Amino acid sequence: MTLMSFAAAASTKFLDFLYPPECVICHTPGTFLCADCLAEIEPIAEPLCPTCGYPLPAPHAECRQCRRYPVRWVSAIRSVALFTPGVLREAIHKFKYQNMEILGKSLAPLLTTCYTINQMNAQVIVPVPLHKSRYKQRGYNQSEILARQLSTQLELPVDTTSLVRHRRTKPQMSLNATQRQSNVAGAFLCNGNTISGKAVLLIDDVCTTGATLDACGAALRHAGASVVTALTLARAV
Repeated sequence: MTLMSFAAAASTKFLDFLYPPECVICHTPGTFLCADCLAEIEPIAEPLCPTCGYPLPAPHAECRQCRRYPVRWVSAIRSVALFTPGVLREAIHKFKYQNMEILGKSLAPLLTTCYTINQMNAQVIVPVPLHKSRYKQRGYNQSEILARQLSTQLELPVDTTSLVRHRRTKPQMSLNATQRQSNVAGAFLCNGNTISGKAVLLIDDVCTTGATLDACGAALRHAGASVVTALTLARAV
């Protein structure tokens, strides 16, 4: 352990002593997301679309999501659970909008499990980037926090510099599917050639129509990525 990592660990333990962590959902002391609350998260199970990862009504059924929102540049999207009211949705909101960066440590293992179960294979992890103005406003990128935690758990490198959001976009939540695609089209680009020839794993918190992930995938593929897959905590219904 380096001196800096030792100091960081000591600081965390001291803060835990002064302000003991408690579950952000049920307030049980001991951790920021307790085991009982985590157990309430129902993972997306097969059958699911091999491309977009949306649950199917039956094996080999037509994927209505892919018909409505085709994904061109990302070969496979997988998500931990559906973005329905409950523990995961509330935790993501707190993580993303209420400055609870610490939740990244509790949420990242869900991504690790999903990655393993779906037998995904990547060489480098890339978080979906924020525009610099949005980053300055929020103070952190929740996708980058997840990516760094996942990097440690999977022992894969994380690249936070190659993919950039060079054009500020409107929040996707307020837009319909067609507007979402137009909003993020050409909003991302890749610097350099560090991801050329590599299998890239994109990380984001929520996938709605896949427009943002696909726009990122286009930039990564044009920069030489051999394949792009994506992993998110939640998938919108």
